[in-house]
Amino acid sequence: MSSLRDLQQRAKEIAVRYAQLNVQEGHAPWGPKERMMGFITDVGELNELVMAKEGLRHMERIDTKLAHELSDCLWSVLVLADHYGVDLEKAFADTMNELERRTAV
Repeated sequence: MSSLRDLQQRAKEIAVRYAQLNVQEGHAPWGPKERMMGFITDVGELNELVMAKEGLRHMERIDTKLAHELSDCLWSVLVLADHYGVDLEKAFADTMNELERRTAV
């Protein structure tokens, strides 16, 4: 199983490849602003898939599309975290500890 750091490294490598592809096709490479806009689009698509999964919409191949869209969203989060220097492993652990404290009964 891959660690979060391994996943982030792979996400960075794919982001570099997309930047190179954009330049090859005569477009500017995406920065954090464009990546965030793409992420918001992916979240909207994820919303539609969750609605379909919950029976509120009809869609073919929901499970395959849902897995893909969740992965797309994770990729954006990993690349944005890297860009802004966020240690996601530490931040996630800290956030979960905080939520655990809040929900202690």
